[in-house]
Amino acid sequence: MLLDTASLYFRAYFGVPDSVRAPDGTPVNAVRGLMDFIARLVQDHRPDDLVACWDNDWRPQWRVDLIPSYKAHRVAEAQATGPDVEETPDTLGPQVPVIQEVLAAVGIARVGADGYEADDVIGTLTARADGPVDIVTGDRDLFQLVDDARARRVLYPLKGVGTLQVTDGAWLRERYGVDGPGYVDLALLRGDPSDGLPGVPGIGEKTAAKLLDAYGDLDGIMAAVDDRTSKLTPSQRKRLDEARAYVAVAPRVVRVAPDVPLPDFDPALPRTPRDPAALEELAERWGLGGAVVRLLAALE
Repeated sequence: MLLDTASLYFRAYFGVPDSVRAPDGTPVNAVRGLMDFIARLVQDHRPDDLVACWDNDWRPQWRVDLIPSYKAHRVAEAQATGPDVEETPDTLGPQVPVIQEVLAAVGIARVGADGYEADDVIGTLTARADGPVDIVTGDRDLFQLVDDARARRVLYPLKGVGTLQVTDGAWLRERYGVDGPGYVDLALLRGDPSDGLPGVPGIGEKTAAKLLDAYGDLDGIMAAVDDRTSKLTPSQRKRLDEARAYVAVAPRVVRVAPDVPLPDFDPALPRTPRDPAALEELAERWGLGGAVVRLLAALE
């Protein structure tokens, strides 16, 4: 089981009231919510291995170089010079180091790679895995990793993590008319405002799905632009032709990396905490006692 950790702690932050606070009054709703998410996932799915995949770089420069608008709207304003800082709610940022400390004390592997997003870590670990993989994320981009033949699926939270949309190949074909790899072409044609991907103007999700059904993949669609006998409408041909520069680079931005260099780590789900004393201290300081009890019960 691979967790898109930031996706989950953002959901926890907005799903758990900020009245959930430490003894000193500091909000810990994202910390406690994420711990309960993990406990529920372990309880319901019983994975052998579990990895909290991490954004060492949430907006890699190599993606920005290809598409400058990539996640540009999320960059915090008035920041000092240096790497882009993601705009986050004032009371969420201070909780992220606590999440890191809790994961370390419990013994849940937290894995990132410099210059890459958690999506790329997930893509690499999915490519390496021998057995079934469940990816837990609220990011539809990772639908591209769905592969029924290799038992790769996405568990997409609809309400907390108690209600999950099990996204497999059949679901993707029913909903979008594409398989996992085909989702990359659909996504880049449609665009994604949440990631700053412009898409091809005038080509929405339904049109993109129809074009992919008719021409197979992005290369087939662009070949049809040059084929005057193809059945593209004049407006579709014009829009796709004008978007050639974007279409040429967008696949490299949207597709997750399958070969990121990762540090050595132990993915095995622990039965007992790695550092009980540290976990007890964190539970007391941040008022996490109930969440710690629930998580340890699920692990045991």
